[in-house]
Amino acid sequence: MRTLPKYFDPEVLANIAQLNLRAKTVIDGLLAGAHRTNSYGHSIEFAQHREYSFGDDLRSVDWKVFARSDKYYVKQYEDETTLECYLLLDHSESMNYRGAAAHLSKLEYAQLIMCSLAYLVLQQQDRIGAATFSAGVDDWLPITGSMHALDMLFTTLESGRRGKGTSIRKSMSSALERIPRKSLLIVISDLLDDTAETEQALRAAKFAGHDCIVIGVLDSDELSLPMDEICQLTDLESGARVLVDPTLIAAAYRKEMQADRDALSAMCGSADVGFYDLRTQDNLGESLSTILRTRRWSP
Repeated sequence: MRTLPKYFDPEVLANIAQLNLRAKTVIDGLLAGAHRTNSYGHSIEFAQHREYSFGDDLRSVDWKVFARSDKYYVKQYEDETTLECYLLLDHSESMNYRGAAAHLSKLEYAQLIMCSLAYLVLQQQDRIGAATFSAGVDDWLPITGSMHALDMLFTTLESGRRGKGTSIRKSMSSALERIPRKSLLIVISDLLDDTAETEQALRAAKFAGHDCIVIGVLDSDELSLPMDEICQLTDLESGARVLVDPTLIAAAYRKEMQADRDALSAMCGSADVGFYDLRTQDNLGESLSTILRTRRWSP
């Protein structure tokens, strides 16, 4: 596996190394070894066969079945539960914004979040799947517990397909069709989308039994509108342009932006979805540590 410094910050990994994402998950067992479940791992009691999928341990392939059927199947056993975590990254055009004082664009900051969390999950012997989305799902990485998943994730982030617009509802709907069991879903986005449609998507995920975390990523300039001279603003997704005098609209703009983030926070709270609103100027290690430490254990 090639480790790309671009997607890892040693300080960030050091801050989160002893933390975990298993808290508050709806998956039976919570911690591997907590108790026996009806899910499947590697204990001595055989449960069933299933078709081999990329990333499965070759040692679990039933070669006798292969000899009879010429198809690859793996053995599943009753065991303690493993966390399955899907990371869903918004890489629409609006995510490319970077304010004058920021070191990273929203997309670069979000990519660091995604890769840091993927690394953490795999290091804890759990499994990850990943997707990038814009107006729909653009790239999909199937669930796996292999560290080689990071290699595939890097390749996807570097060369993945991308659309201009954003639809969290359509993207989530497409993702849910591909997720066969209760999992932890982490959506990373600037959330500059229709709040009602975003709520619809998250409630659908919760109804399907998934645990959800939403990580909002904005540049501080998007909240404060710091310009003080007449300028032309461009919508990165539609290309629309408008000439504005910031001194005339700044107060109303700031009020509307803050009201929108407050509405997102309230909506996630009512839907029992974890919501964390970050800024690209925030220290990522501290932000991720806060997210992981404030997760609560399910009863």
